[in-house]
Amino acid sequence: MQRRRLGDTGWDVTEIGLGTWNVGSDWGDVSEEEGRAAISAALDEGVDFVDTADVYGDGRSERLIREVLDERDEQPTVATKAGRRLDPHVAADYDREHIERFVDRSRENLGVETLDLLQLHCPPTDVYYQPETFDALADLADAGKIDQYGVSVERVEEALKAIEYPGVETVQIIFNPFRQRPAELFFEEAKRRDIGVIVRVPLASGLLTGKLDRDTEFPEDDHRNYNRDGDAFDVGETFAGVPYEVGLDAVDELRPHVPEEMTMAQFTLRWILDHDAVSTVIPGSTDPDHVAQNVAAAGFDSLSHETHGAVRDIYDEHVREHVHQRW
Repeated sequence: MQRRRLGDTGWDVTEIGLGTWNVGSDWGDVSEEEGRAAISAALDEGVDFVDTADVYGDGRSERLIREVLDERDEQPTVATKAGRRLDPHVAADYDREHIERFVDRSRENLGVETLDLLQLHCPPTDVYYQPETFDALADLADAGKIDQYGVSVERVEEALKAIEYPGVETVQIIFNPFRQRPAELFFEEAKRRDIGVIVRVPLASGLLTGKLDRDTEFPEDDHRNYNRDGDAFDVGETFAGVPYEVGLDAVDELRPHVPEEMTMAQFTLRWILDHDAVSTVIPGSTDPDHVAQNVAAAGFDSLSHETHGAVRDIYDEHVREHVHQRW
């Protein structure tokens, strides 16, 4: 698998990483054994960038990553996130005291002295206008508790504001054929400032695998059931913010453009990787076969200009009005 620079961190990472939200929680019943198997499968395929967060299963995802790595020789870059444990989740508490407490907990969960990459976890927009928050991150880096730091954002505007802070090395953002706005100004600025771009929710919560339909039922504890209207957290995290039926119609329009040798998921991941501002993509899966298929997407040739034009046209016709200015 090809590798790309992760901004100015000094790290080269695999184009396909692993997201572990579903290993932790919010995707139905996933056993710890299944979680460990998914992480191991990714490492077997050569993945060396793993993303997690302290709230994924209240630390479960971090602990499972540690358990797998304790039994293996690989040393992937492990990125985690902090901030969503705040209750209430308010900007004022993104301070040194709270962030350090979360960092120390993640260090313990992951069994490391220094976190590779600590990302603020989709904080309230006001956080990006609090220099003291980013001063706290710099202090924690100086103290050796974190190596690099970045942000995970909901909105393009938040990403653009975050990268004004010189210590911010990475931005994690939703980007896929149903969320195309980052490819405009943000990607241009990220390249100019040498910012690592980590793409999450690449498959739009399964919509862009092409395996969901109008009869698909989701478990009660799956966010694709309980967060469709944003009742639990930002609705943009579920189906990339696209109304489910609209997304299914758009997928039907995409199908004829998927090359015969690719699955819909591989087509989507290849489309994302065709944007050279992207450093790595972090699809999540608990199926080892799906993990291997996701990794294989990096080996396909770039899609044609005509195909990219068709994806843009389908976005404009079906999806743009629902997401473009919102995120």
